[in-house]
Amino acid sequence: MVVFMIDRQSLAGLVWLLLPIAFPASALVPAPDDLREEAVRYNNGEGVTQDYVRAYELYCLAALQGDGEAAYYLGAMHLNGWGREADDALAAGWFKQAEKHGDLGASRMLEDQLSGATLAADPDCPLVVPTPDRAEVTTWVNLLAPYYDLNPELVLSLIQVESNFDARAKSPKNARGLMQLMPATAKRFGVSDIRNPIQNLQGGMAYLRWLSDHFKGKVKLILAGYNAGEDAVKKHKGIPPYKETRDYVRRIVHIYAGYIRARRGLSKSSANNASNKARVKKETALQQARARNERALARNYISPSSIK
Repeated sequence: MVVFMIDRQSLAGLVWLLLPIAFPASALVPAPDDLREEAVRYNNGEGVTQDYVRAYELYCLAALQGDGEAAYYLGAMHLNGWGREADDALAAGWFKQAEKHGDLGASRMLEDQLSGATLAADPDCPLVVPTPDRAEVTTWVNLLAPYYDLNPELVLSLIQVESNFDARAKSPKNARGLMQLMPATAKRFGVSDIRNPIQNLQGGMAYLRWLSDHFKGKVKLILAGYNAGEDAVKKHKGIPPYKETRDYVRRIVHIYAGYIRARRGLSKSSANNASNKARVKKETALQQARARNERALARNYISPSSIK
């Protein structure tokens, strides 16, 4: 009997290729219970190095999916100052959210320790609302993208072109939401509510993940597939010769490059300045070479090294 060994990453890619129709968008994000249990381990350092930042992210992802117990733990983190400065208003906001999900412990915390406290929304883990602002969407993308093995900056660049961060956007072709999902694509990746911003993001990222595996991580082909469909990219063996698609890819790549420059501390102007400095340096060198040539000619001798 021959036994074939395959690593987990390759297996994950095969799963995406073998299940292009029915793979649910949320499949790569663990269920709320699992997220919360993992968060507790990081919160308490049980079997892992204690990491309040990681615990917070995991609690947040669970809370965004409606987990009341995770909301309670977020309140406890803010109340006790675990990994962040203590903040009664943020704590009260999360305990109130947990209370809405029937958490009796949260009700007691509000009554016993935070009576009269002002409720505040947590900017680091904004709750799902029908019309989120750009900062809220950016936070969600940064939380979710790693589960789809996607660069958040690429996802944000695509959202800017697709919907300009408008969760209510609807195209003439009936594409919906932040990532302009078509109903068929939403169904393909198991999105039950295309108008829910979190589900819309998950559906769009699931499709990007599938395209990334399909086109071996080639960004321009991934983007072309998202716009024109993977069949069009395969048919034309590259970016289809459609003006809309070519403009679409160009715009997103341009925005994506801007994100990368900003992350590396390079603005477009600084890049241009560097280019200008190089050009000035080259021109100065040529002028100096010409001057050396003139001096050599005056002496009736030209050195090969003096000719530029």
